[in-house]
This record gives sequence, C-alpha cells and structure tokens, in this order.
Amino acid sequence: MTEHPAVPALLTALAVLTLGPVAPAAAGSATPAAVVEVGTAKQLQSALAAAVPGQTIRLADGAYSGNFKATTPGTAAARITLTGSANAVLTAPSGGGYGLYLNGASYWTVQGLTVTGGQKGIMADAANHVLLDEVTVHHTTMEGVHFRNSSAYGTLRNSRIHDTGLNRDGMGEGVYVGTANTLTDHSDHVEITGNTFGPNIGAENVDLKEGTTGGLVSGNTFDGDGLTGRNYDDSWVDVKGNDYVIENNTGRRTTDDGYQVHSVQPGWGCGTVFRGNRSDLAGATGPDRYAIDVTDYDAAKCEATVGADNTVTGGRGLVNPGVPVG
Repeated sequence: MTEHPAVPALLTALAVLTLGPVAPAAAGSATPAAVVEVGTAKQLQSALAAAVPGQTIRLADGAYSGNFKATTPGTAAARITLTGSANAVLTAPSGGGYGLYLNGASYWTVQGLTVTGGQKGIMADAANHVLLDEVTVHHTTMEGVHFRNSSAYGTLRNSRIHDTGLNRDGMGEGVYVGTANTLTDHSDHVEITGNTFGPNIGAENVDLKEGTTGGLVSGNTFDGDGLTGRNYDDSWVDVKGNDYVIENNTGRRTTDDGYQVHSVQPGWGCGTVFRGNRSDLAGATGPDRYAIDVTDYDAAKCEATVGADNTVTGGRGLVNPGVPVG
C-alpha cells in the first residue's frame, strides 16, 4: 500500500511535540549527560572515571561493593555531584582502603548516601571546596572522614558518623583534619556543622591537626562513649591548629575532658574561640575533667577565648585554672 505523502511530516511533528527538539551532537563526539543514573558498582566506577564539571551522578538504592575513587575536579561554577539516599550504600572491603576517595577532586558535592567498611570512610586528598552533606559513615577501622593534603574549604554538615576505629587502638576519629607531625598540610577553613557523632567513635569525634587554620566546629552533637585513651584520645574535640571557632556544640560521655587545646608545635594550638558549648562530664574519670582544657595557654603568645556562655555539668569545672572566662 502506498503511504500518503503527508504521513512522514505528521510523524516528525508528533515526535517533536512528544520528545522536544533534539540538539545535534558535535561531529565525532557525544555531549555528556547532565545526570547519570547508576545502579551497580561497575556503573559507579565508570561514572566516577568519566565525570565532568556540572554533572550529577545519581545512585539508586542498593549496595555498591568496592573502593570508589574520583579524580576529576569540578569548578566553582560547575560542581560535580554524587547523590543518593541513605539506602545507597558504598561498602568497602573490611579494613581495606577508602570507601570513597576524592583524590584531587575539588568542587565535589557528596550528598545523602552511606559509606561503610574499609579503613577510612570518605577521604579528601588535595581536594578543595568539597561538600559532604547528609552523609552517613560507619563501621570503619580508622577515621570516618578525613580532609588531608591541603584540602581547604571543605564542609561536613548535617551528617552522621558512628562506629569508627573498630580496632579500638585510639585511631578512629570521626573527622580528622590535616596531618600529624607536619606543618605542610594546609587543610584550612574546614567547617564541621550540624552533625551527630556516635555512638562508638573510636577516638576523638573531631581532631584538628597542627598546620591547619581558620576552621569552624558548630552545632554538632558529640558522644564520647568510644574513647579508648590508647592514643591520647580523651576528649570529644582536640584542637592543635590555629584560629578555630568551636561553638554551640553539645557533648556527653567522655573519659576526661570535653574539649582540649594543645600546642604540639611552637606557635600552633593558638587563637581558639569557644562559645555557647554545653558539656556533660558525668562519669568522666580522667585526671583533669574540664569542659575546656587549654593545656598550653599563654595570654601573650598563644591565647584562647572562652566565653561565659559555655556551660558544664559534672567534672571539675568549665576550664582549667589560669584560663580567663568572659
């Protein structure tokens, strides 16, 4: 039967109305998808390797077994986003490697998903402006989240970290910023806000290393029931960097202090500001038992500011002798 000459034109018009206009692809190339839907570990590996600025990688609920790595940076104007619900679970081999490794992957947003297993949960190495939002990290043998190798302007917010440091050797911090025993790791201006830490954090909930500066720890809930004392872990937060603001946090269950400040390197551990923190030291048995213990306070060379709006119940007091409150 001969087709009526108007039929092809009518079908083309219907296709345009149904699907919308289709932009022609550049000769010899394909335009990367704005959203990449992922449902398997293999697909996730491929999507991370092929990620481009401005792209969103969206995980379906389910288990994603392996170690996952991103190396392509986004930009300030075109971040790369990895997103899924808490039921999208990245599961690393027990004790092996990192669950999610952002290696040089600046301007990434990781949102909603869960990371478990492995040595460390989420590691940012030389990755600036990384945002971790509403993630869950648990059951790692070491720390849950680590900003390292001058990963500046990172943010961990509205997230839950629990059951870290399963080896129980005092090396399972909830969040670790910087590197110990060096001043070359400038993981500066990291913000840790609105998170819930615990139970069973195997070291400090937050450890802020020498060489880092200008960060913010605000609005978090700390639970120190996993502290071991085996690696000097005897407080919720340990500040060794400079010019941190620690504000409006709530903490309970610690072996000794709530917050500690140490000068492990000359000129470091200085300028910390504490305000509006609420500390419950009930059950602490350590030698000091202060809500805020500034161990190397020097009003002239290495000061700390402790506001009168900080409060404490239990223990020996708000702050160690010699540190003014006001």
